[in-house]
Amino acid sequence: MIEIAIFLEGQNGLTWPRWQRIATAVEDLGYVGLYRSDHFTNANPPDKESLELWVSLTWLASHTDRIDFGPLVSPISFRNPAFTARMAAAVDDLSGGRLVLGLGAGWQEREHNNYGFDLLEINDRFDRFEEGIDVIINLLHSDQAVDFNGKYFQLNEGILLPRPQRSGGPPISIGGNGLKRTLPLTARYAQEWNALMITPDKFAELNQHLDGLLADQSREPDEVRRSMMVGCIFANDEAQLQERVAARTGGERTADDLRKRGVIVGTADQMVEQLNQLTEAGVQRVMLQWIDLDDIDGIETIAQKVLPQLAD
Repeated sequence: MIEIAIFLEGQNGLTWPRWQRIATAVEDLGYVGLYRSDHFTNANPPDKESLELWVSLTWLASHTDRIDFGPLVSPISFRNPAFTARMAAAVDDLSGGRLVLGLGAGWQEREHNNYGFDLLEINDRFDRFEEGIDVIINLLHSDQAVDFNGKYFQLNEGILLPRPQRSGGPPISIGGNGLKRTLPLTARYAQEWNALMITPDKFAELNQHLDGLLADQSREPDEVRRSMMVGCIFANDEAQLQERVAARTGGERTADDLRKRGVIVGTADQMVEQLNQLTEAGVQRVMLQWIDLDDIDGIETIAQKVLPQLAD
């Protein structure tokens, strides 16, 4: 059975009241998790509220009891890996072991320019990303002081104390669809691969490729959970669906157009059909991108009409 979580674009107006309402709903309604992006702002104006990621996850850890949660994803480009390891271990301990540590290289130029972070060219960016993952894993896994001498990061007898309550700390999730760097890094380091909004056929193709990369690392396929963050437009009926698709796309695309791009679009029954297709392709957990941060009714309706069908 595929697991369903909610994913929020935190830079799209996330405030404490919105975060707290959504977290309570997700916890109470039977979703498996709540995830959010880690951005200062959007790629284009206007700027909106953007509740700080790690502060929000700290609140979530101590105000929920059941759901998984984490960043999708926290960029190495503006999060020093030593700080990320320390925060992740502490938040995971506070939650009783429910954090999934999503990591990424960084991609959005505007926020890096606005706040003075160096995004780097793509090859250098992924080299830095790999170094950052190495630093995080070394600190999470080692009970002894660690030395690390990289191009971008250095440790001189660095140690993480107190030690994580979970052996090795929280599981690492790497997000993206790239064949050259993302999937090989996933096979080497991660416990979860989080694909980004692709069709079932494309997911199945990349999933098979990841299995081969895992074999090259002497790892079994079931050592890495397969998840996907997907766009989502939910409606109660066809008329409402057409209105919402038009509003989201400016009238330039149909529901079928969006489905061909990997977006989950439809009524409850249509959503179930699309989610079942993802299950057949190998997706184990879906994070539904919930754009309207005030639409608690929609989150409730999906829980009432979609989740029970998936459990049958």
